[in-house]
Amino acid sequence: MKLGARILKTGIAIILSLFLSEVFNLPSPIFAGIAAIFAVQPTIYRSYLSIIEQIQGNAIGALIAVIFVLLFGNDVFIIGLAAIMVITINLKLKIENTIGLSLVTLIAIMETPGDTFLQFALIRFSTIMLGVLSAFIVNLVFLPPKYENKLYNRISHNTEEITKWIRLNIRHASEHKLLKNDIDKMKESNVKLEQLYLMYKEERNYFKRNDLVKSRKLVIYRQMISTVKRSLETLKKLHRFENDLQQMPENFQHAVQQQLDILIHYHEHVMLKFIGKVRPNVVFEEGDFNLSRKELVNLFLSQQKELNLEDESILPHTMQIISAIVDYDEHVEHLDKLITSFQAYHKDENEVTIQENIE
Repeated sequence: MKLGARILKTGIAIILSLFLSEVFNLPSPIFAGIAAIFAVQPTIYRSYLSIIEQIQGNAIGALIAVIFVLLFGNDVFIIGLAAIMVITINLKLKIENTIGLSLVTLIAIMETPGDTFLQFALIRFSTIMLGVLSAFIVNLVFLPPKYENKLYNRISHNTEEITKWIRLNIRHASEHKLLKNDIDKMKESNVKLEQLYLMYKEERNYFKRNDLVKSRKLVIYRQMISTVKRSLETLKKLHRFENDLQQMPENFQHAVQQQLDILIHYHEHVMLKFIGKVRPNVVFEEGDFNLSRKELVNLFLSQQKELNLEDESILPHTMQIISAIVDYDEHVEHLDKLITSFQAYHKDENEVTIQENIE
C-alpha cells in the first residue's frame, strides 16, 4: 500500500494544528485537529477556496450557537434545532461543503455555556479556525501536487492499454470475454482522466509569464484525453463487430490491420514527441501501402459494390469500424499539429518535463 500526498498532508496538518494550539495555550486542541481534517484539499487553489468557505461556514455555526444559547439555552432539542438552522443557511448560501465543520463549531460552542460564554465561544471559534489555517499552510508549503505528471502518465498508460488490445483484436488474438471486462475498466480509467485534468487546470502559476504556456498545455491535454477516448471507441467497435469484419475479404482485413498499426504507432510517437523523447519528423508506413482517410473510406465503398453478402448487417457494422478509425485518425493528427505548434513557440519556455511512474 502506497501513501498518497493527501494522506501525508492530513497527518502533517493535524500535527501542526495541535502544536499551534499548545503554543497559543488554547483549550480543547482536538477541535483544531478535527478542523484540519475537514480543510485539507488536493490542490492549492481548492485550498484557497476552501478556507474562504470554511470561514463563512464557521462564522455561521458560531453565530447561530451564540444566538440559540443566549435565547433558548443548550438543551439537546435546542442544539438539534440549531443544527437544522445551520444546515439550512449553508445550503441557501451554496456552501454545503462546510456543513460538517459548521456543525462541529456549533456543538463545540453550545456544549458548555457559562458566565463567560461569549469569551468561551470566541476561543472555540478561534481554535477551529486555527485548524483550518494549519491545513491551508500545509497545502501551500508541503508536498505540492504534480498533477501534470499524473495526468500525462495516466493518459500514456491508458493509451498503451487500449492500443495493446487493438493490436491483439485486429489479429484475432484477443479473448472476447476478457477484453469485454478490460473495456469496462478502461472506461472507468478514462473517467479518472477528467478528474486529473480538472486538478491540473486548477493549479495556479506563481509567475504570470507561465499563464500562456499553461493555457496551451491545457488545450493539448484536452485533445490527448479526447484522442484516448476515440481510441477506446475504435477498440469497442472492433470488439463488438469482430465477426462481421472477419467475413469481409482478406485483402480488406489486411488493409484495416495495416492502417491501425500505422495509426497506433503514430499516436505513440505523438505522445513521446510531446515530452521530447523522439525525433519530431518521423513517418510510420508499414506493409505495402498507407491509405489516407479518404482512400480507406473508398476502399470500404468498393467492397460494398463487389460483395454479395447474405447478412445485410455486415456492411453497416463494418462501416462503424471504418468510421471509428477515421475519427481516431483525425484526432491523432490534430493532436500532432497542436504539439508541433506548441514546441515551435518559445521553445525554452515550452519545454515539458515529465517524471515517470507518478501515481
